[in-house]
Amino acid sequence: MEVSSLPISASQRAKLISAGYTSLSSLFSVSYSDLARDLKISENEAIGILRVASQRKGSERSNGTSSIVNGAQTAWDMLNEEESLGRITTSCSELDDILGGGISCKEVTEIGGVPGIGKTQLGIQLAVNVQIPMDYGGLQGKAIYIDTEGSFMVERALQIAEACLEDMQEYHGFLKKDLQACQLNRKPEDFLENIFYFRVCSYTEQIAVVNYLDKFISEHKDVKVVIIDSITFHFRQDFDDMALRTRLLGGMALKLTKLAKKYTLAVVLLNQVTTKYIEGSYQLTLALGDSWSHACTNRVILYWNGNERYAYIDKSPSVRSASAQYSVTGRGIRSSVSNCKRVKMMS
Repeated sequence: MEVSSLPISASQRAKLISAGYTSLSSLFSVSYSDLARDLKISENEAIGILRVASQRKGSERSNGTSSIVNGAQTAWDMLNEEESLGRITTSCSELDDILGGGISCKEVTEIGGVPGIGKTQLGIQLAVNVQIPMDYGGLQGKAIYIDTEGSFMVERALQIAEACLEDMQEYHGFLKKDLQACQLNRKPEDFLENIFYFRVCSYTEQIAVVNYLDKFISEHKDVKVVIIDSITFHFRQDFDDMALRTRLLGGMALKLTKLAKKYTLAVVLLNQVTTKYIEGSYQLTLALGDSWSHACTNRVILYWNGNERYAYIDKSPSVRSASAQYSVTGRGIRSSVSNCKRVKMMS
């Protein structure tokens, strides 16, 4: 249960969410003195909040609404379920191959890399590709794009949508099948209408939007991908309390994982890089620290090898570690060609 439903003042709810206390369960493991310190309120006020939370938990139990453990699932059922899950193509066959067919639903995938490597390009590509009709091997879904950096480019999304439509028409002609005409009559602007865009300007707004996603997706059940570009930006600024940052990020990761499983959708988190002192030298690594690296199901690192772009599967429970070359072109993410040149594009 969310703290937003507690019968307390709006300012108290805002302070709880800002400090990382977004669910009732997060309040049951904290003392009133620690809560008062984290929220910068009096101890009497903290005691009052904890009392309200305790009463709400008690009323849930008396009404029989407390959560129960779901029945066990066999490993065989899990395997069949995983094999039937849809995937979102990246429009690069080599990258799809090492991902096991594309970005998987019901999982959280982190994609990180240096500026200019194509993270935002890939995010926009996925927001378009998730809309490919089922007859063409797609999910026929919609996308949520949460932009923390202001890097989403609607003109670029339109370019990628136009190229996606051209690819669909080429695929239709190649198969020479009598597929539904309405699916080929789509316009590039139709793709833009199916991308729900949220611009957030602080970490508190980011947490609030993530908390709102459950309600939003329940009203838009055809959403099949949530993209956050980037998960990092607001959490690398104005944070002296690293324990607070870890708690906030952990709570957000848990909510996103639950959303992915509950609604059978893909969550894609774009991440920045930082330097880390390893074995006597500074090396590039994904931001937010070691604890964050355990928050995602899959981790993909984008990097330069000379003038060529590569993607590396750094972590995944279902596919082996491997690298694949890709390109950022005028048409979007595509398979690389041997004579491609490094093009500076916003990431």
